[in-house]
Amino acid sequence: MNIETKPPMATELRKAPRPSDFGSGLEHLKGFVDDMRAVEEAVSALSELVGENSAKSLARFQNELSEFEPTITVLGQVKAGKTALVNALAGWEDLLPSDVNPWTSVVTSLHLTPGDERSENRAHFRFMSEKEWDRLLNKGGRMGELASRAGAESELQKIAQQIEKVREKARQRLGKKFELLIGEEHEYGYFDKNLLEKYICLGDDFTGDEIDPDMADQGRFADILRSADLYLNSTAVPCNLCLRDTPGVNDTFMMREQITVQAIRESRLCIVVLSACQALTSVDMGLIRLISNLKSRNIVIFVNRIDELSDPGQQVPEVERLIRETMKKHIGMEDVEIVFGSAYWASVALSGDINRMPQTSANALYGWAELALDAKDSETRPDKMVWELSGMPALFSALSTRIVSDIGQPLLTKIAGAAISVASSEEAARKIRVEGVREASITPREALPAFGTLSQRHIAALRNALHAVVHDYQDRADRGQAQFVERASQSLISHLEQFGPQEGWRYDPTGLRVLMRSNYRVFGQRAKSLALQHYDAALQDVAELYAHAFGDHIDCLQLPSPTVPQLPAPVTLGQTIALDFNDGWWMSWWKRIRGYDAFAQQFRQLIHGETEDFMTQIKTTQTDLVCQQLVTALTEFFENQRDILSEIANSADQGQNVGQAVRAHGDGAQLEQIKRLHAVLTPFATSERVST
Repeated sequence: MNIETKPPMATELRKAPRPSDFGSGLEHLKGFVDDMRAVEEAVSALSELVGENSAKSLARFQNELSEFEPTITVLGQVKAGKTALVNALAGWEDLLPSDVNPWTSVVTSLHLTPGDERSENRAHFRFMSEKEWDRLLNKGGRMGELASRAGAESELQKIAQQIEKVREKARQRLGKKFELLIGEEHEYGYFDKNLLEKYICLGDDFTGDEIDPDMADQGRFADILRSADLYLNSTAVPCNLCLRDTPGVNDTFMMREQITVQAIRESRLCIVVLSACQALTSVDMGLIRLISNLKSRNIVIFVNRIDELSDPGQQVPEVERLIRETMKKHIGMEDVEIVFGSAYWASVALSGDINRMPQTSANALYGWAELALDAKDSETRPDKMVWELSGMPALFSALSTRIVSDIGQPLLTKIAGAAISVASSEEAARKIRVEGVREASITPREALPAFGTLSQRHIAALRNALHAVVHDYQDRADRGQAQFVERASQSLISHLEQFGPQEGWRYDPTGLRVLMRSNYRVFGQRAKSLALQHYDAALQDVAELYAHAFGDHIDCLQLPSPTVPQLPAPVTLGQTIALDFNDGWWMSWWKRIRGYDAFAQQFRQLIHGETEDFMTQIKTTQTDLVCQQLVTALTEFFENQRDILSEIANSADQGQNVGQAVRAHGDGAQLEQIKRLHAVLTPFATSERVST
């Protein structure tokens, strides 16, 4: 892949002024970063004092810390203000274009790196694969698949027309290059407005046979782009941070819904953007369904566009009440954090031109200030006050707290515990070099192949045990799906017999989702409990092996148990199926079928086909991921202990005389340094080992 450098005349992104307290709300995250640097420095210093094998483990820990980049996924319907919010969080007033192609399925990720000055570093663009493009254009995405199963001719015709429009646009924009771009990637050592517009911004739509020559380059690749990764420095963030802007969810193809589901699956933290002027539309309810399988801790709701309310002070409490009641009623989630604000106000604060606000927005700002600000804030500088009222500091605070508690702290606990194990092993190794091995039942060199056999046995045992749990869960899931399909079919047949096809009928699939979510939760609890049992057994066997090989010299050795990871949420359960639609798509289908028996059979096939995708995801893809994570945690434990064992074995091979000589040349001072680093790391290794 070629990396293109910045052309001399590239159009610069506007470097807008910003409030001096742009990072307000990130204090908790800044404190965590200080802790992370303390651990990183201790691990680095320790790596200079240990042998080659132990240094390998410490290098892996350092790499994990350097790659720490929490991802925040921003979700919402088109025109909810997602992109404006992402720009505000990044501190760039007009970084990403808001007039994006409504057909595009691009996920744009902003990779923020701490820096003294803002700068655009590089960009990476990925195009759709042949499989993705084929599904979109030949099958119409999820909506097309549904319409095809249901035999909905009018919908299929509508989709076909839309498909042809997308195809024609791509043909005009790309010509013969289209086939060459599918599945490709483009990388640039910079980015600017022209480049962004070329890949992710459509510009003005067109209806004629030819594109305006002046607009030919705008959105050139937008129709087939899969994702965009932009790398830039930020003066506000204390650590690497990824902001992921997802496609709006109101999409005829539902292609974007699949993209959004994948983005949620890959993120531990989501911002759901609602519009204060029309909170909880039918599209918003579909979005709430997508997040219903997440924990409330993983979600922050940002109610945007309060600048468009006539009286925010009076209206905001009512909007909040409505949101909480709806969340409690539909997904049983009432404790989710809700932040009110305005990405527009944030943009104004970043631009430094607060006088550009129209009078209606200014009136809303004054009204909101009476509710949101204390009297002591009356002397605050106008730009700082607008920034505060925009909701950005409150949103930063909510995000910061969750990043630290749910992502950052578990990582520090794991690494600090593992590094302590290395430090204590080095203390034992140096003791063995001086005093030799006593009261051992096997030689140190015999311990290495014994360790290999032991690790393989435990990993295989965990895999087999998890396989049994997965098999039981899949059986229960299959029975639940079959029962649901049968109940839905019987419900419709009973309705037709009683009321005929003219009366509206609906069967809420929430029951199936709740059942599958409950089954998955039980599976997850069993899998985690089982993994913990195997982790403890492995820890015990490794400790006994050390004792057999090195006697009482390893009394000082501290072995950390593998940490049970947080299991992925079953977000795929939220994807749209036929039964989620309120329209009478089934009525025209019914009219073409004669006889209840024939109808019942075909309807069962339809509903089974509609639920099969997310059933496959939750039964196979999801369980494979869970098992992989649990086995990986055990595998990493054995990898670290193998390095430690090799190091101690090397020390034993050197013998007592060599050890005395080493000590005479400063070994004692190094040992004291190792003990000091051990003490530094200890406070960071005290959290619960099972993440919540």
